[in-house]
Amino acid sequence: MFPPHRYYYLHNFQRALAWVSDRYADLLDADERRFLTDFGALPQASQALMARMLMRRGPWFRASRLVYEEIGGIEAAAAPLAALGWLDAQAPMTLDELFGLHTKPELSRLFAEASARPAARKADMLEALRAGQPAAQPYASWNPDAGEAVWRVTVGERCERLRLMFFGNLHQDWSEFVLADLGVFQYEPVPFDAASRAFQTRADVDCYLALHACRQALDEGAQVDALLRAVQDCASGNAWLEKRRAKVLLRIGQACERTQDWEAAQRVYACCAYPGARHRRIRVHERMQRFEDAMALALQAQEAPESEEESQRVARMMPRLRRSLGHDAPARPAGPALLRTELALPRPVQPASVEYVARDHLHRDDAPVHYVENALINSLFGLLCWPAIFAPLPGAFFHPFQRGPADLDAPDFHARRQAQFADCLAHLDTPAYRDAILRRYADKSGVQSPFVFWGALSEALLAQALDCLPAAHLKLYFARLLRDVKANRSGLPDLIRFWPTERRYELIEVKGPGDKLQDNQIRWLQYCVAHGMPVRVCHVSWLEEGA
Repeated sequence: MFPPHRYYYLHNFQRALAWVSDRYADLLDADERRFLTDFGALPQASQALMARMLMRRGPWFRASRLVYEEIGGIEAAAAPLAALGWLDAQAPMTLDELFGLHTKPELSRLFAEASARPAARKADMLEALRAGQPAAQPYASWNPDAGEAVWRVTVGERCERLRLMFFGNLHQDWSEFVLADLGVFQYEPVPFDAASRAFQTRADVDCYLALHACRQALDEGAQVDALLRAVQDCASGNAWLEKRRAKVLLRIGQACERTQDWEAAQRVYACCAYPGARHRRIRVHERMQRFEDAMALALQAQEAPESEEESQRVARMMPRLRRSLGHDAPARPAGPALLRTELALPRPVQPASVEYVARDHLHRDDAPVHYVENALINSLFGLLCWPAIFAPLPGAFFHPFQRGPADLDAPDFHARRQAQFADCLAHLDTPAYRDAILRRYADKSGVQSPFVFWGALSEALLAQALDCLPAAHLKLYFARLLRDVKANRSGLPDLIRFWPTERRYELIEVKGPGDKLQDNQIRWLQYCVAHGMPVRVCHVSWLEEGA
């Protein structure tokens, strides 16, 4: 149920506007400042109506569809908004927009010629009418007998910009306030200062919006060269915007690969610094049979790999490239030997994942087995290192509704917090780490974190893990997580088996018939074997009925 105050959504919206006004006053133009002032001077019902409309899909609204008990008369509440020009009843409306506002029976009454085919779908009606109708005209011209007001919200883009400045992104919306008020989501409180802003200049905001437009244009099939020029024009001195720009370039390159436009893909990847662009460029050179260029890039990557993932991919490419150039391809060095178990089990009567079937088969009272996949190691790390993860560094936290720092996936995430992580990991050198993890599990229960899987944790699981996982092994797991947070948060084995009386454990990766190990799983398995951490791969097959 909603918070008891009937204007909860308006108070949240007012709070966001006050936040933007306070923290971004130097980045607002005259129109935006006037909007904030004028909004504050509106009657409460008009403010509430504006907030409701901005939180719904627009920009067109029918008065009959705006029914809110706390607002009362909608046309009376809309009048001050129309006087400010924020609602426009005379704005041109396209046929597509008209169809978006009405049901099929309503449209049949509006267009007599369409009612001749009552079985036609709404989309078919639209196509049949499109050629003979005006490009756009006011709603009153489309429907002279409407008997209700229809408005277009004209401040949508302005408010989208304010929403961007508040959240630092466009994927979060005003519902975050409601979810927080309801207790659905809880967020770690982080202090903010002047440096803790998503945008330092107005040009930063413009850059973000331009990149967002480029991403949308890519999804709509825009021409690659024009997109590439537009993205190159978005170059910024803001490090996280540059990362975002590089990611858009990577997406453009991948789109070119899907259409097999290898030349365009090569041009895009050549100016893209996002992780993964270099090995994709090597592949594109291969597709173009430019093997010498591919080999030159592969040697660069081999000499100074950007990540374990790139090193793994390049090692797989090198024999093929050598053969393409007429060179002998030396045998690839064998990785560490992995323990392997074969299980032939009855096929479950009710459909169940192979991981759960293997877990139930292996489980014993004196050696319990849990399905944890990425949850346990990540959660132990997140609980122990909570202060470092939520350290209030510039460029990390922009608003009160962040699940984690904005630079979580950045290559320098660890380096920027090296001292804080060192302090947290130092607990592993003493028995204090156990109490630190359990205390944080109790104190932070349910608070959003990019590492802690609250739904997968229990006091019993934590107690078994802390009894059986040596601190030295935890330190090794956590060190690899910090080496590449984006890549290494996933790929951990499915199951963990504990022997509580012996204070030992084993990780188990389960593979069903036809399943293969993924690259990130192979990297984790090899790391565990190389560092003496117990791990095995369990291959499950199904016993044939009657066998």
